[in-house]
Amino acid sequence: MTPAQIKVKRTESILKELIPEAISQLSDARVREVDVIDVHCSRGRSDAKVYLDPHDYTPQEQAAFLKLLEKARPIIEEHCMKDQGWFRSPRMTFVFDDTLKRSQNIEALFAQIAKEKKDES
Repeated sequence: MTPAQIKVKRTESILKELIPEAISQLSDARVREVDVIDVHCSRGRSDAKVYLDPHDYTPQEQAAFLKLLEKARPIIEEHCMKDQGWFRSPRMTFVFDDTLKRSQNIEALFAQIAKEKKDES
């Protein structure tokens, strides 16, 4: 791992701790429900994609949460910047993580294929 990659990983780790802390301090109770799963920073650490747990939220609820978080983004970035003494915080983009749902769909497809092969035999 190069020193640049180590810095990116360190920044991601710090943000993974600071972002939920900043969200919990927001005044809107609806936003405080959202859980941060992961954070991925760009190579230059100027952008960060924040992955959120979708729970059982409907697409409309997810859109509402994303809209609220986009409004709160400057406050969250300011909190991270002040806490770490950074000159600049990565610009955050919030998205709901759907990898678990996709992996479950893939598992279901594999199970269906296995069942069809078994039925043919």
